[in-house]
Amino acid sequence: MTAVQYEAMNVQLWQNIGAIADSELLMRRLAKYVAKLVKEKNDPTLMTKEEYFAMLDEAEQQAARGEGVAMLSGEDLTDFLRRNGYDI
Repeated sequence: MTAVQYEAMNVQLWQNIGAIADSELLMRRLAKYVAKLVKEKNDPTLMTKEEYFAMLDEAEQQAARGEGVAMLSGEDLTDFLRRNGYDI
């Protein structure tokens, strides 16, 4: 995004906020939405739908190459983790 585009977006944002500033209900909704966006920005685990499916595709490819591990039939999670070197 260029500096001109960024400035135009900034102006539009402030104009729109000004247009709803006299409505307590709309300002409350805006504040909640902005808080949600801030949480999303700070969430390192957040990913797009495309990133999620790419991660699944990569995991399937690793499993096909024999690079993955799987739980054995009848094995519980504790046994699985111990078998893979975790001290539980």
